[in-house]
Amino acid sequence: MAKKILLVDDAAFMRKMLSDTLSKNGYTDISEAVDGADAVQKYGEIGPDLVIMDITMPNMDGLEALKAIRGKDANANVVMCSAMGQESMVMDAVRSGAKDFIVKPFKADRVLKTVSNILGTP
Repeated sequence: MAKKILLVDDAAFMRKMLSDTLSKNGYTDISEAVDGADAVQKYGEIGPDLVIMDITMPNMDGLEALKAIRGKDANANVVMCSAMGQESMVMDAVRSGAKDFIVKPFKADRVLKTVSNILGTP
């Protein structure tokens, strides 16, 4: 069965870049959310195997969404994304239960290695 992945970023082009990278490599069940609140709602609806989520977003940021998702599902696989220089936010995310983090701008091989480590091959 295909693994479900939820991509969360307020920037549409970032979601598209991630989606393209994943779909070209065999991950086909991909959903998107535009901010943390949307992510928490969609997590409840689709129960993804992995969430890749930006930290800095409007309405509800990635750290708040991470805590809300982990509150619903202690085993949730969440990978946080952050721009360079946000180390303190990344440490907060890891302490809050994030499995890993990816630095923007993305390198496709790093994204795929992280996804594969958590989900196994597609």
